[in-house]
Amino acid sequence: MADEVPADVVQALRALSNPLRLQLLTWLREPERNFDLAGAEVDPHEVGVCVSHIQAKVGLAQSTVSAYLSELQRAGLVRATRVGKWTHYKRDEQRIAELLTVLGKTL
Repeated sequence: MADEVPADVVQALRALSNPLRLQLLTWLREPERNFDLAGAEVDPHEVGVCVSHIQAKVGLAQSTVSAYLSELQRAGLVRATRVGKWTHYKRDEQRIAELLTVLGKTL
Protein backbone atom coordinates (compact mmCIF):
# COMPACT_ATOMS: atom_id res chain seq x y z
CA MET A 1 0.00 0.00 0.00
CA ALA A 2 1.43 3.42 -0.97
CA ASP A 3 -0.01 5.19 2.10
CA GLU A 4 1.32 2.61 4.56
CA VAL A 5 3.02 4.00 7.67
CA PRO A 6 6.71 2.98 7.79
CA ALA A 7 7.50 0.12 10.19
CA ASP A 8 9.97 2.22 12.19
CA VAL A 9 7.26 4.81 12.85
CA VAL A 10 4.87 2.11 14.03
CA GLN A 11 7.60 0.72 16.31
CA ALA A 12 8.26 4.19 17.79
CA LEU A 13 4.55 4.79 18.38
CA ARG A 14 4.24 1.37 20.00
CA ALA A 15 7.14 2.22 22.34
CA LEU A 16 5.50 5.54 23.23
CA SER A 17 2.11 3.94 23.88
CA ASN A 18 3.27 2.88 27.34
CA PRO A 19 2.85 5.78 29.79
CA LEU A 20 6.04 5.05 31.72
CA ARG A 21 8.19 4.78 28.58
CA LEU A 22 6.74 8.09 27.42
CA GLN A 23 7.50 9.61 30.84
CA LEU A 24 11.10 8.31 30.72
CA LEU A 25 11.63 9.93 27.33
CA THR A 26 10.17 13.18 28.66
CA TRP A 27 12.40 13.15 31.75
CA LEU A 28 15.50 12.49 29.65
CA ARG A 29 14.90 15.76 27.82
CA GLU A 30 16.08 17.68 30.91
CA PRO A 31 18.18 15.23 32.93
CA GLU A 32 19.52 17.71 35.52
CA ARG A 33 15.99 18.83 36.33
CA ASN A 34 14.45 15.38 36.48
CA PHE A 35 17.08 13.12 38.09
CA ASP A 36 19.21 13.25 41.21
CA LEU A 37 22.57 13.05 39.46
CA ALA A 38 24.68 13.16 42.63
CA GLY A 39 27.67 10.94 42.02
CA ALA A 40 27.20 10.91 38.26
CA GLU A 41 30.56 10.30 36.61
CA VAL A 42 29.63 11.48 33.11
CA ASP A 43 27.88 14.46 31.52
CA PRO A 44 24.20 13.51 31.16
CA HIS A 45 23.87 15.59 27.98
CA GLU A 46 26.89 14.01 26.31
CA VAL A 47 26.65 10.42 27.50
CA GLY A 48 23.24 10.10 29.13
CA VAL A 49 21.73 9.17 32.47
CA CYS A 50 22.76 5.97 34.23
CA VAL A 51 20.07 3.32 34.60
CA SER A 52 20.61 3.40 38.38
CA HIS A 53 19.64 7.10 38.50
CA ILE A 54 16.56 6.41 36.38
CA GLN A 55 15.63 3.39 38.47
CA ALA A 56 15.93 5.44 41.68
CA LYS A 57 13.43 7.97 40.32
CA VAL A 58 10.80 5.50 39.13
CA GLY A 59 11.17 3.08 42.03
CA LEU A 60 10.85 -0.05 39.92
CA ALA A 61 13.24 -2.97 39.62
CA GLN A 62 16.36 -2.29 37.58
CA SER A 63 15.41 -5.10 35.19
CA THR A 64 12.01 -3.49 34.52
CA VAL A 65 13.55 -0.07 33.90
CA SER A 66 16.16 -1.62 31.60
CA ALA A 67 13.43 -3.41 29.64
CA TYR A 68 11.52 -0.13 29.16
CA LEU A 69 14.68 1.67 28.05
CA SER A 70 15.61 -1.17 25.70
CA GLU A 71 12.22 -0.84 24.01
CA LEU A 72 12.84 2.89 23.52
CA GLN A 73 16.29 2.06 22.15
CA ARG A 74 14.91 -0.50 19.68
CA ALA A 75 12.48 2.19 18.50
CA GLY A 76 15.44 4.54 17.95
CA LEU A 77 14.25 7.09 20.48
CA VAL A 78 17.19 6.76 22.90
CA ARG A 79 20.82 5.75 22.57
CA ALA A 80 22.66 3.59 25.06
CA THR A 81 26.31 4.08 25.99
CA ARG A 82 28.21 1.69 28.19
CA VAL A 83 30.61 3.26 30.72
CA GLY A 84 32.32 0.55 32.72
CA LYS A 85 29.60 -1.72 34.06
CA TRP A 86 26.89 0.94 33.77
CA THR A 87 24.61 1.74 30.85
CA HIS A 88 23.63 5.36 30.25
CA TYR A 89 20.69 6.49 28.12
CA LYS A 90 20.06 9.74 26.30
CA ARG A 91 17.46 10.87 23.82
CA ASP A 92 18.18 10.62 20.12
CA GLU A 93 17.02 14.12 19.25
CA GLN A 94 17.60 13.67 15.51
CA ARG A 95 15.46 10.54 15.38
CA ILE A 96 12.74 12.18 17.48
CA ALA A 97 12.69 15.18 15.12
CA GLU A 98 12.45 12.86 12.10
CA LEU A 99 9.57 10.99 13.74
CA LEU A 100 7.72 14.26 14.39
CA THR A 101 8.24 15.31 10.76
CA VAL A 102 6.86 12.01 9.46
CA LEU A 103 3.88 12.23 11.81
CA GLY A 104 3.22 15.80 10.72
CA LYS A 105 3.11 14.71 7.09
CA THR A 106 1.19 11.48 7.75
CA LEU A 107 -1.53 12.47 10.20
